[in-house]
Amino acid sequence: MVVVMRTSPASQPARRQPETVAFTRSELTRILSVYGYFVAAGEWRDYAIDSLNDAAVFSIFRRASELPLYRIEKRPALAKKQGAWVVVSMSGAVLRRGHELAQVLKVFDRQKLKLAT
Repeated sequence: MVVVMRTSPASQPARRQPETVAFTRSELTRILSVYGYFVAAGEWRDYAIDSLNDAAVFSIFRRASELPLYRIEKRPALAKKQGAWVVVSMSGAVLRRGHELAQVLKVFDRQKLKLAT
């Protein structure tokens, strides 16, 4: 004789869904202000925002059908080590990494100067 014991859902511990990482409103505002500058200059045309379990990613595209030119990533797990923020180029090279978003976004200042001249 086989006895099968079933447990009710109430007796099982609640499984916690992993938290996804997302941008705050102030972070997104700062990123979109840089993005808007380059859209107005005609350099960038599209973006995508991804909220993953370990990172939030803002991808910047020249055209929607291409690979992203840049990725601005927020990785809270690295906040104490290398910094939570990183800008990655299309080739996968890390252009700038740091603890503050404003410092990391300064990598685009050089490109702003090229557009102004």
